[in-house]
Amino acid sequence: MSARRFNGWLRLALASLAFCALAGTVHAAGAVSDAGSFLAQTEGVRTTDHPRFLQMLSQLHDESSRLTPSQQWYLRYLDAWQTAFEGDGPRANVMLHDIINHSGDVTLKAKSMALLMHNLGLSSHYEEAFTLANQLASDLPMVTDKLARFIVLSNLSQLMVQAGQTDPAVKYARMMEDSLPPGESVCNPLSIEVSALFKSDRLNSSSPKLQEAIEACTTAGQPVFANTLMLIKSDIYLTEERPDKALALLNRVAPSINTNRYYSHMRGLQIQLAQTYEKLGDEVNARKAALAVLSMSGQDEVSEWVRNAYAVLYRVEKRRGNAAASLGYYERYVAQDKGYIDDITARSLAYAAVQQHMLAQRLEAEGLSKQNNILRLQQALDTKAMETSRLYIAMLILLMMSIVFWLFRIKRSQLRFKMLSHHDSLTGIYNHQHFVSEAERVLRLTERKSGAACLISIDLDHFKQINDTYGHAVGDLVLMHTVALCRRQLRPTDLFGRLGGEEFGILLPDCTREQGVAIADRIRAAIEATPVEGDGRLVTFSASIGLASTDSSGYELQLLRKEADAALYRAKRTGRNRVISGTEVHGHGMIRA
Repeated sequence: MSARRFNGWLRLALASLAFCALAGTVHAAGAVSDAGSFLAQTEGVRTTDHPRFLQMLSQLHDESSRLTPSQQWYLRYLDAWQTAFEGDGPRANVMLHDIINHSGDVTLKAKSMALLMHNLGLSSHYEEAFTLANQLASDLPMVTDKLARFIVLSNLSQLMVQAGQTDPAVKYARMMEDSLPPGESVCNPLSIEVSALFKSDRLNSSSPKLQEAIEACTTAGQPVFANTLMLIKSDIYLTEERPDKALALLNRVAPSINTNRYYSHMRGLQIQLAQTYEKLGDEVNARKAALAVLSMSGQDEVSEWVRNAYAVLYRVEKRRGNAAASLGYYERYVAQDKGYIDDITARSLAYAAVQQHMLAQRLEAEGLSKQNNILRLQQALDTKAMETSRLYIAMLILLMMSIVFWLFRIKRSQLRFKMLSHHDSLTGIYNHQHFVSEAERVLRLTERKSGAACLISIDLDHFKQINDTYGHAVGDLVLMHTVALCRRQLRPTDLFGRLGGEEFGILLPDCTREQGVAIADRIRAAIEATPVEGDGRLVTFSASIGLASTDSSGYELQLLRKEADAALYRAKRTGRNRVISGTEVHGHGMIRA
């Protein structure tokens, strides 16, 4: 999935914190005569009139001493929702756990579990979120309150979108449409269905489903959902290379986003403005919007907003010729990009692990059930003749073979998932996380015996143009061909991993700088001299290579990567298709300082 597609999902997932806003009559400020009705009305205006929601919430706190214990729990749930809306997920989760464990209210428990599942997904606690999703899906038939059921379905659908399970996400969204609570519109389920279709590349800017969702949310007076859908549509405009349309739509939705002050929408608006201005050639406003995103983000935050902001700043400074600034932004972009890839991998593995755990539990339950059947059968067979006992023995052997077979399948699946967690699915070499782990281990061993090692960073030149010109299928062939060429030049002890996109890393233990440069240049020459055949056409390409050695950077992987990345950047800047080690350039000639 592209970065833009993931960003589109994230906006909708965040906006759906405001799920299930029931429209209703709102009383004027004054004494609360019916606390139960007032609490329900307060919950009903969370997204239709959020400033009013805050006012009513404050009024409830002023009169909290008059509330019954069950109403106090209801108020605590609304406080947890508002805390999550403001972006303080950890504190909201503590409040939600308290409600789930101590309120004793089945409806509040279901709502709180749904919101907790949502928060866990947003904070990258994927395995906990998917485990809770399975529990909620199992308990769904027992949830009789229409609003609580609607909320559970909403959050289950969103989490399936985040896990890349489009069909279950659409199924849950349509179940929401079929069981709307009184006073609820189709805005929420249509928004989630649009998000699922958007993530699976089934939408364009003129899709009827997208327009239907926008009109439904606008008519229902749901500005948070309507703004989410507008941001999705502007994202599609950018994908379709129509930045003028995107800018017009963003300027139209900006007043509503600034009025509601929803944190996620404010950042989403700024990053889309930055990308739009960049496409329109307005570098001043593109840079201004990108910096606005960074000012709204945490210092150590890893997110798509921050990643895309650094990408825009890097390209702007590069076009302006500010080498130092562009290098700084590029390094931050690379760090964010690697964090994004790790997050995608963690999400997929968590979903697979939870599904595997459920399969093991089902098989265990089936095994116990079969064992009970065997005992009952044995009691019956004991009363029969020897011929019947032989039949029992045959059935027992068959059953044991079945159990062994299923246990074998489980073990094989576990080993397969372990292999997938260490290797890149396309090229078969180490993925980023496992490469880093193995490289640190080998460097520690090399340091203890005072050996030498080299780290090589490889980046394919103009890889985006290959994808744009020949398609992603040919781009994948180029990546696999590159890996095959590199492996021919490497020793069995060398470590080889894909760091992200078209970037690769190689650690050469027991290798001096001169030997490493020779290997790197052989790799560069092999890539340059060996085109790929795709769709009946020969695709030629080249690579830029940066090299770092322990003789100058020591044995810390972080320092080696920094030197190798800096050398790689110099290779790009000085013309590409070359090897740079320190102040030396290899490839198109040799340059020494």
